[in-house]
Amino acid sequence: MPVKKSEIYSALWETCNKLRGGVEPARYKDYVLVLLFFKYISDKYNNDPFSEFTVPEGASFDVLIKAKGKKDVGEIVNKTLQKFLEANKLSGFLPAVSFENANELGTGKELIDKVSGLIGVFQNPALDFRSNNASGDDIIGDAYEYFMMKFAQESGKSKGQFYTPAEVSRIIARLIGIGNVKEKVTVYDPAAGSGSLLIRAADEAPVNLLGFSLASIYGQEIDISTAGLAKMNFILHQRGTGKIQKGNTLSDPKFLDSFGQLERFDFIVMNPPFSDKSWSDGVNTEADIYHRFEGFGIPPAKNGDYAWLLHVIKSLAPNGKAGIVLPHGVLFRGNAEEAIRINLLRTKYIKGIVSLPPNLFYGVGIPACLMFIDKENAPAREGVFFVDASGGFKKDGNKNRLREQDIERIVRVYNAQEEIEGYSRLVPYSEILEVNGGNMNVPRYIQKPNDTLPQNIAAHLNGGIPEYDINTLSKIWRISPALKKKIFALTDCGIWRIAVGVDDAEKIFEDDETLRAQKFTEGTEIFDAWKIKARESLLNIDGDTNPKILIQELGDSILNFYADTLIVDRYSVFDCLMNYWNETLQDDVYMIRAYAYESGCAIAYQYDKKGKITGFDGELIPREIIEREYFAGELEKIADLEVSLESTQAILDEKLEEGSGDDGLLVNIINEKGNVQLADITLRLKRLQEMGVVDYLQSDELRAIEEYLGYLIEKADINIQIKSAKKELDKRVQENIQSFQ
Repeated sequence: MPVKKSEIYSALWETCNKLRGGVEPARYKDYVLVLLFFKYISDKYNNDPFSEFTVPEGASFDVLIKAKGKKDVGEIVNKTLQKFLEANKLSGFLPAVSFENANELGTGKELIDKVSGLIGVFQNPALDFRSNNASGDDIIGDAYEYFMMKFAQESGKSKGQFYTPAEVSRIIARLIGIGNVKEKVTVYDPAAGSGSLLIRAADEAPVNLLGFSLASIYGQEIDISTAGLAKMNFILHQRGTGKIQKGNTLSDPKFLDSFGQLERFDFIVMNPPFSDKSWSDGVNTEADIYHRFEGFGIPPAKNGDYAWLLHVIKSLAPNGKAGIVLPHGVLFRGNAEEAIRINLLRTKYIKGIVSLPPNLFYGVGIPACLMFIDKENAPAREGVFFVDASGGFKKDGNKNRLREQDIERIVRVYNAQEEIEGYSRLVPYSEILEVNGGNMNVPRYIQKPNDTLPQNIAAHLNGGIPEYDINTLSKIWRISPALKKKIFALTDCGIWRIAVGVDDAEKIFEDDETLRAQKFTEGTEIFDAWKIKARESLLNIDGDTNPKILIQELGDSILNFYADTLIVDRYSVFDCLMNYWNETLQDDVYMIRAYAYESGCAIAYQYDKKGKITGFDGELIPREIIEREYFAGELEKIADLEVSLESTQAILDEKLEEGSGDDGLLVNIINEKGNVQLADITLRLKRLQEMGVVDYLQSDELRAIEEYLGYLIEKADINIQIKSAKKELDKRVQENIQSFQ
């Protein structure tokens, strides 16, 4: 059965615990991702003669497993990895790590334990990639991305520059227009980092008849280790043919044409280092041999934002398109940058600006925006389409994150060029250049709605409600116009007052038939209608189903179903669907695609750290559903026993409280922790006998203790019955599942 994302995520993060102590957090990713890469390739392609990778004899992950606990385990891992890399011509491409590094991993037993522990994490049966036919290789790649995100979160400002949040990558990929191409195209990232922007763009491109993407990807990255991460990322996402070059893009670009000039690409995506102060090192700004600054101007020596942008402009094909992450300052800073911006605006290459929420990126804290460049039909373009999406996000620890609804809203509004007050607007070039002198600061063109209620002095003095406040409920008045006058009354001085009591107002809202009908329509009828459509799609999954297209169609349909709702926000509903897809449904669809609906009969075993089975669940159908559908009687019996257990425990608690005072009858069987143990009761009964209590059989303390003991025995008996019933249910559920296999 396939490996699930949640299992991979858990295992990846567990590996970090094996490295804590000696290894700097910035290095976790190098050790862990190299092993993930090797384990994945070894499992998937060992003994496969048609594979694009070779797993030589003596260079599989099994060698590492056999080396666990040995004195030379670090040396064995190094040699095995090197043999594998040489066989696949990958030497020098992956991050440089040594599993004999005493400075990071320690010496002697400490090194043996750490390296063996790392191997052991990937040895977990739940991470056997050999049978991973269902989840799709993008699941493994996405797990890699997850780990990169977690690392960026943990490492802070200085180490997060290589990672672009996946949500931002997805927006760029969907807005540059690569999804509409009909023939092969090239995609380039001059500041590739770990390659996520390139991969997202390639994923968005259509595929040919053989199922291969029409997009070929190219990237350059200055950091050698990060370039290795990008190469691994390409391979794990089935983009192994993608080219990644190492070096400084601005001073030594690697992708050149036959004339020694910058190669031109159809699409460019980029998240460059913000305000790069050393961009001009090695660059002859006055006589740039690549002519990047001609017609625009030379960027400031200590700020490289426009240097990167002009490199993109020069590297674009005549009809090329680009999406770039930039700091907000590029939109309004003066002096040399102002002159460059005005010259760029006159070319009409800038098609759109999307203002992002603050605090999205791990490497920087300053606000960022997306700039979209489009050379195609630029002379006929009338203006720049602005989107102010800075207010749509959720908190995630100390960072902000875009929600699924935020991403979809940005994409749909931008692609449709839909103007929405306070959110988006098409601004003519003439207004930007002639009225605002080339200043593109977003608040100049889009004013956010003021959601604070204005102060109305007359209303304060007269004790009424301003009409502005009443109109904030305009959606409700649109549904039921008569409702407004039932609740409020307009006074002679133009101020509204509540015409009914507060409790009455609530009841009027609840009883309004028009409002209730609308709530039922949006809350029940529309969703039920959409479920019918979704059910048809989900019950017809087969080997040809493309999960990404499936969820896109489901998302489009739910947005269409809720397009005209007045109470429910359709993007919020979409967000619920996408969150469920990311957490659960995606794995299920991949599984059904590979194993058909019989996968509903499969069992997912749970393991402890030693690989021992500790329990099981349905691989596709949760065990709770299986029990509810087929073992309702057994569940009812267990529920009744648990009610009896709760009742008995309540009696025990009551008796203990009554008898626990200074003169209480049970005080002598209560230990220092305030509990009662069977041994304490037995000991007290024995001492009562030894003391020769007068009228022993009539002793109040004896009767109280024996009564308490009776309930304690009853509780123990019920517990035994519950455990026995659950064990029998466990056995019958497993037999029931296996009978269908």
